[in-house]
Amino acid sequence: MKQVKVLQHLEIVKVADKGLGMAYQDGKVIFVERTVPGDVVDAQLFKNKKNFAMGYPLHFSKLSEFRIEPYCSHFGTCGGCRWQNLPYAKELEFKTQLVADALQRLARIREAPVLPAIGAEPSTHYRNKLEYTFSNRRWLTREEIDAGADAAMDILGYHVPNYHDKVLDIETCYLQPDPSNAIRLFVRDYARQAGLSFYDLGRKTGVLRNLQIRNNRQGEVMIILVVSEFNEGIAAMLQATAEHFPQIASVHYALNTKSNSAMNDVEILPFSGAHYLTEHLGNIRYRVGPHSFFQTNPAQAEVLVGKVRELAQLRPDDRVYDLYTGLGSIALYVADACREVVGVESVEGAVADARINASDNGIENCRFFSGDMTKLLTPEFLAAQGKPDVIITDPPRAGMTEKVNQRLLESGARRIVYVSCNPVSQARDLEQLCAGYTIAALQPVDMFPRTYHVENIAVLDRIG
Repeated sequence: MKQVKVLQHLEIVKVADKGLGMAYQDGKVIFVERTVPGDVVDAQLFKNKKNFAMGYPLHFSKLSEFRIEPYCSHFGTCGGCRWQNLPYAKELEFKTQLVADALQRLARIREAPVLPAIGAEPSTHYRNKLEYTFSNRRWLTREEIDAGADAAMDILGYHVPNYHDKVLDIETCYLQPDPSNAIRLFVRDYARQAGLSFYDLGRKTGVLRNLQIRNNRQGEVMIILVVSEFNEGIAAMLQATAEHFPQIASVHYALNTKSNSAMNDVEILPFSGAHYLTEHLGNIRYRVGPHSFFQTNPAQAEVLVGKVRELAQLRPDDRVYDLYTGLGSIALYVADACREVVGVESVEGAVADARINASDNGIENCRFFSGDMTKLLTPEFLAAQGKPDVIITDPPRAGMTEKVNQRLLESGARRIVYVSCNPVSQARDLEQLCAGYTIAALQPVDMFPRTYHVENIAVLDRIG
């Protein structure tokens, strides 16, 4: 039998990627889950490599002076808000450090000019989108198991981290404003009383699969119910929910008969109310439909796009390329500060939204194109559309490809503003881009308070 190794008296000295605590023993890096700097722990290893190891805490011989009492009863099990146990000011310090560490470690930029992370206000109830999963079995805590609790129960909650077939029943979540919690509980309780079939994640059977709740800052709500079949009972529940909550302005449903819950290829159908909600960043209005991507923290998104516009230092005659433009949130926000914006996005539906949003706002100097970034962004495309003076790029978590980085190097743009939700992939890209650009500024922006995620804006100026 393989021996399980336990390391004793590890002092957590800093945070690492994904919010892990980091310690050192005999020159080796040890990453420990659910710890913060200042903790001293005994840790059981579940991965032990030559240069590093990973473990989870068995015993805390000292708790960090930074720790505070989490406000959520689900903290530690849910896995969503892992830094509720820290003062928010300290969380921002750690996020600034994560950006600097990624650049130093991966891009080998030792003197990274990282500004302090811009905090969010508020730091709770900030999300405009949450998705819940129905299950006919609930996740049990260790205390519940010891008490002999029964896992068989129809619930509606979040997947437990690292377990795609395990769901934690949620009573109160602090991520989305009212009436989000009340809507979720109403749907769960109505479905129980009506005898509707909750999904069995193991056997892939059952009708009720997912519930998505979206809202805007005007207090309007959209709900999207995902089911394996639509029947009179489902229709009655949707109708009852809409009637019970006057804030619900838009109701949709989707039929998903696949074994997985991915929704990119699933049609979302209108049931009642408006087909979309309207959100705004500054004076720009955006249609947000059931399939639309929009920043999930709209108040902080306004801060982010404002900072992007400021750092881009646009001139009236500039041609701006907005790569990975989505529904045009950044492109439309900066359009009045330049001659024209060329937006590029791989998702056709998002491009359609961007064009509608431009029309709704009377913006005529934005052109949007759909296609795979690596294939579309060619020298011929740049020649046809005109070479950019400034490039704004906001790629997905995986970052950009080597070919896209090369196109940016060849573009001749005097400035690149690179927005990233993943400092690790951004650091990798910056190392390549520094072949022709120098980093002028790095500005972390906290889009997801109480989590280890952080957005970062990198400003690059062309060399020579």
